Amino acid sequence: MAAITAAMVGELRSKTDAPMMECKKALTEAEGDMARAEEILRGKLGPKAGTNADRITAEGVVAAHIVGGVGAMVEVNCETDFVTKNDDFIAMANTIAKLVAEHNPADVAALSALSTGEQTVEELRTALIGRIGENMSIRRFVRFETTAKLASYLHGTRIGVLVDFDGADEQVGKDVAMHVAAMKPVALSEGDVPADLIAKERSVASLKAAEDAAKATAEGKKPQSEEIVAKRIEGSVQKYLKEVSLLDQPFVKNDKQSVGAMLKAANTTVKSFAMFVVGEGIEKKVDDFAAEVAAQVAAAKA
Repeated sequence: MAAITAAMVGELRSKTDAPMMECKKALTEAEGDMARAEEILRGKLGPKAGTNADRITAEGVVAAHIVGGVGAMVEVNCETDFVTKNDDFIAMANTIAKLVAEHNPADVAALSALSTGEQTVEELRTALIGRIGENMSIRRFVRFETTAKLASYLHGTRIGVLVDFDGADEQVGKDVAMHVAAMKPVALSEGDVPADLIAKERSVASLKAAEDAAKATAEGKKPQSEEIVAKRIEGSVQKYLKEVSLLDQPFVKNDKQSVGAMLKAANTTVKSFAMFVVGEGIEKKVDDFAAEVAAQVAAAKA
């Protein structure tokens, strides 16, 4: 049985906004598995849990470059928000996006070996680290090459979207890119949603159903039949699929119609899209100043 520490409870609470005791119970039930504990809390607390789960925890910028039917987007990370406003850092990200579009590197290592004209990308990165005094890394990139059209949208420098679409109106592609940045769909259609995300949502719905059944029993009420529970679970999954599928989402500029309906009216199709959110999935180190001082005092006494 994994030991449940105060730090673990605090981390789960910061991600979910759930009460401390509920966080501790969930971690205990999940035997210290943070992801599993989040699922348990969502099952118990529903929409109350997970409100901060997508909080950005790392710094950096997203840059994009499009020329004709070729486009690229890259995320470059750094340690502090201060560096994200540095002109040289931003210029490096833009240079990298342009190189990805032009040379189609296989991975970050191949990208790092590309020449910027006077030096390689790796040499440029290393030199900038030396001047600014902060670590930097190329986290990821994506490249689209199409016979149709491309549109991009950057929300500041923290969210970037690239859309491959086919239609006469260029503005429609830009509107879709802006919608993706605002609503953050995970897939183009319901059939494209990754199986692991569907399984996770089904697990959350099952946990919520089990919690409701236990509550009904404790109150002396008759729990719902297995058939009704199964329908509830499937209904929750279907609702989730519509919420995260681009074509099913209410269009951000007119929530009376779906994105799919808007595209059909504009005689436009979206083939694919990509979205980067700076720091997504990266845990940022949080320094506990009080603990550090206490440790230093204890060391001095020793």
